[in-house]
Amino acid sequence: MNIEGKRVIWKEYQKEIADDHYFYVRSCVRQSFFPGSETTFLRILRDELGKDVYENPFHTTCTGIAYHGDILPFETTMTVIARQFALMTEAGYENYIPSCITSFGLYSEVLDTWHHFPEIEKKVRDFLKKATGKEFEKPKNLAHASDIIFKFRKEITSKAKFKLVNRFTGDPIKVVEHIGCHYSKMFPSKGVGGAEYPYVLAGLIEEWGGDVIDYPERRHCCGFGFRQYLIRANRGYSIACSRKKFESMQPYKPDAILTNCPGCPYFLDRWQYAISEMEGKTYGVDGQGIPVLTYEELAGMVLGYDPWDIGLQIHQVPVEPLLDKIGIPYDSQKKFQGKNGENLGQPATAHSLTFYQG
Repeated sequence: MNIEGKRVIWKEYQKEIADDHYFYVRSCVRQSFFPGSETTFLRILRDELGKDVYENPFHTTCTGIAYHGDILPFETTMTVIARQFALMTEAGYENYIPSCITSFGLYSEVLDTWHHFPEIEKKVRDFLKKATGKEFEKPKNLAHASDIIFKFRKEITSKAKFKLVNRFTGDPIKVVEHIGCHYSKMFPSKGVGGAEYPYVLAGLIEEWGGDVIDYPERRHCCGFGFRQYLIRANRGYSIACSRKKFESMQPYKPDAILTNCPGCPYFLDRWQYAISEMEGKTYGVDGQGIPVLTYEELAGMVLGYDPWDIGLQIHQVPVEPLLDKIGIPYDSQKKFQGKNGENLGQPATAHSLTFYQG
């Protein structure tokens, strides 16, 4: 085996990721789906890694959902994105970090369009100047937030309180990773490992002691797909996609699913509940589901953050069986308490999906 040759080839699948001074933009849907993930990202970068991260309160949606839903013209989307870049420029930053995979793909598409068609970039600059009076510089570095966690995965390991190891058996925790379609399928050179060998999540699992589980439908869509879910008549296709993945991964008995897209963890989590109600079918052991995590949640777990501080109580599929396997402590009495200790109320128990009692 020519190891050096493999290393040379692998370099072609890497991307440049800035070291510090990030202009961070949140997702318009993640704060509703998994509200603790983005605050956990900021906590890790600022408190654990000492990085400079700036947020602008006047940042807006990138328009990605409307654009991919065919209700907004591309020129409008490009002008909105030009305004986001103007906010970054005015703040004195060059490294743009979107939280959302759809945004990351759309920013990549806009920059690539401007690269090949500079006359369109000039047209958009004129639109922005006329509408807002703003001007902008393009980002020096564009990376998704999961790229940042990947870049600093070893630094996180050095501060970790837990490893992805089953404390009862000593075996690595078995994790299936699911890469958002807009991460590298559209622009392979923009993702770690490209479209063929995406490594941004597998690298986290391996670094933190877990075992990456391969399965036949590993690269199949989660089922979100804007036109699949936004159009009510197409939602059967959405849940069928997720079901195909669950059926494919179940024989390998994964302990968790790890994702890096806003829609993927939402649908892979909620559709497990929907399928259990529709068919009485569950994909974990003992009537439980397979916990679905974001990359920020997994990083927070190995760093020893309180599971309820990072939002794990928001998940439809209970995460406690995974916490117990790793040995991460939690107070079940505080699971449904608000920030000031008030009781937020316990959700109704599902008919088939086991509600974990600890």
